[in-house]
Amino acid sequence: MTLTAILPTLRRSIPDPFQRSRWPEYTEMTTDDVVIAGVSLRRLVQLCDSPCVHTADALVPGCHIKTALRQDASVVVVTVSGVFDSDDGERVVLIDADMADVPAVWEETRLLGRISTAPSRPALILAGADSGSPRGRGPAWVPADLKAGDLLAIPCTGIVALHDIRPRPVTPQSKTLDNAWLQARA
Repeated sequence: MTLTAILPTLRRSIPDPFQRSRWPEYTEMTTDDVVIAGVSLRRLVQLCDSPCVHTADALVPGCHIKTALRQDASVVVVTVSGVFDSDDGERVVLIDADMADVPAVWEETRLLGRISTAPSRPALILAGADSGSPRGRGPAWVPADLKAGDLLAIPCTGIVALHDIRPRPVTPQSKTLDNAWLQARA
C-alpha cells in the first residue's frame, strides 16, 4: 500500500507511484498529468482531441546500448463517458474508445487534468462499440469521484494506432446499466 492510497490528500503534492516498466521510457508523472519524453498527455488531448494515442520506446531493462532489443509501448488517452454503479455494487466506467483489441495495462490507468483526493476504488472500464453495448473491458483502480468528462491515460504494450481503438461515442439511454452491458464484461 502506498502513502497516496493511505492518505489520498497527499496527491495534491506528490503523484501516485507507478510501475516504470509498464509505461514508455522517459515517463514522468505529475500530480495531474503524464509526461512522456517531454510530451504532456494533457496537451496532446488539447491538440488531437480524445481518444488519442502516444507511442514511444518501451522501457526494457538493460537494452539502452543494443537497439535490436528495443520494444515499443503506447499510451491511449480517453474521455470518461459515464460512471455507473451496478446492482451488485460494482463501479462501471464507460470510455469513448473501443479497446477490445488493444493490449492495455488496465491496472496502471491514471487520471489526467485534475487532482483527486478521493480514495481509489476498483472499477471495470468498458469501451463503447457500434451496437451501443460496450466491448473491451479492464479492471482498474480509479478515484471514487471519477465523473463523465474526466480524462484517463491507459498504457499499452506494443504499438497502438488510432484506428486500433476505433473511436465511437457512447450515449447510454439511462443512468442504469442493463443486463447486456453487464454481460459484456464477462
